[in-house]
Amino acid sequence: MLEQILAELHNWFRVRDGLNGIHPGTYTIEDGGIALPFLQDGQYFRIMGSVFNDGLHRYEPDMAALEDETFHGTVWALAVPKTVVELAGEIEVWQKKYGAVIDSPYTSESFGGYAYTKASGAGDSTGSGGWQAAFRARLDPYRKLKEI
Repeated sequence: MLEQILAELHNWFRVRDGLNGIHPGTYTIEDGGIALPFLQDGQYFRIMGSVFNDGLHRYEPDMAALEDETFHGTVWALAVPKTVVELAGEIEVWQKKYGAVIDSPYTSESFGGYAYTKASGAGDSTGSGGWQAAFRARLDPYRKLKEI
């Protein structure tokens, strides 16, 4: 969910170092791990240019196993604020609660003595408009027009 949120925000919170957080090179993932000396334990990073491992990951000694490969691409060092990570957790809970209703192709249905109408319009706490609308006010301070 965090990766979806960062993409929606157009903000990956790249580390602002001399490289803008972008480290191009040839990387080897072996035995499910990767050595990235420019990252600290617990820091998020994004792999781009890999066949099997593109996406958002968290750098830790016990990180989820990556697929072994050697690739030429980039690794983005990220500094995702704790508040955004916590908000991603809240959105995930919200999505589990309302996701099925939002993904339903029906706006209303009735059968027997039962009738159901799905609310329409831009987001409210019941789920219409998706998590993007429901959490817009809390996400907007982090939003960028375009990641540069």
